[in-house]
Amino acid sequence: MDTNALILSSDYARLGKDSRELARKCAAGELRRIRHGVYVSEAVWRDLKPWDRYPLLILATATTLRTRSVFCLESAAALWRIPLLGAQKVVHACTDDPAGGRSKPGISRHRISASGSEICERTGLLVTSRERTVLDLGALRPFEHAVIAFDHVLKPDAVTGLPPLDKDSLKLMASERYSAAAARRIGTALDFADPNSGSPGESLSRAYMFLGGFPIPLLQRGVVDRKGFVAYLDFEWGAERIAGEFDGLVKYQKPEFLRGRTPSEVVIAEKKREDRIRATGRRVVRWTWAELRDAETFAAFLIAEGVPRLPLRATIPGVRARKGQPPSGAG
Repeated sequence: MDTNALILSSDYARLGKDSRELARKCAAGELRRIRHGVYVSEAVWRDLKPWDRYPLLILATATTLRTRSVFCLESAAALWRIPLLGAQKVVHACTDDPAGGRSKPGISRHRISASGSEICERTGLLVTSRERTVLDLGALRPFEHAVIAFDHVLKPDAVTGLPPLDKDSLKLMASERYSAAAARRIGTALDFADPNSGSPGESLSRAYMFLGGFPIPLLQRGVVDRKGFVAYLDFEWGAERIAGEFDGLVKYQKPEFLRGRTPSEVVIAEKKREDRIRATGRRVVRWTWAELRDAETFAAFLIAEGVPRLPLRATIPGVRARKGQPPSGAG
């Protein structure tokens, strides 16, 4: 996060400059106002990925607050680089005010009591710890949001280098810090979480499968043919010989997936890979973010593709799925 990208009207005033110049540049399309009195170059903002815009928005919000705040929920998750479902526009901060504190446009205050080891500094800002952050998401957000977060933190973070969190330790913390109902919600998502999930899109797919009453497939199963190793499958329903593949499209855009290849070369390689999978007798079912718009849309897609439903649909008391959007920060 480039903290130098922010332009503060208060800095202009201290330097004896006319802060109205910022408004003029904003009107001319040179700057974008992302918080009251906080601007960023329009070109810089345009070039930022959605998952990089939100941390900058959090920092911009921090500069407008009179006291140093502890950021929580989605805001803390973003600063820990934990993927989130959908574009984020509201910044979340803790308060110990029994009434919930004062929220205002763009910032939501939550009565979350965090202290000591549950508060960390991240990129110069105070945030709830990784453990507290994902548990809060599990307690306060829909099941599918929690699954995305838990799947991510249960494995080593390749971007930040942070180690995986321990599932049993998280369950113990949930039992000690949350109400019985919240601990049950957390436990349901934690029991379902799987570090073998390859991406947030795969995590969301699995959560929607559960909510839709579908059998949960095996993850990252290796496929071999007479020539040798073919691929690891995102999902496999073994009895039905169905291979499920989520295509988040990042493999056609991000350098770490392209690995020196052009997008067209990646498309050709994917086609050859899929042909070899089909040759093993498996049927390949592919989907993208369009099919993951919400749980009902995805269920209809899987049914149309011949994926069987379980006789009794699994449900989570008190938790309903919400419309899905591509997680910020992942494919």
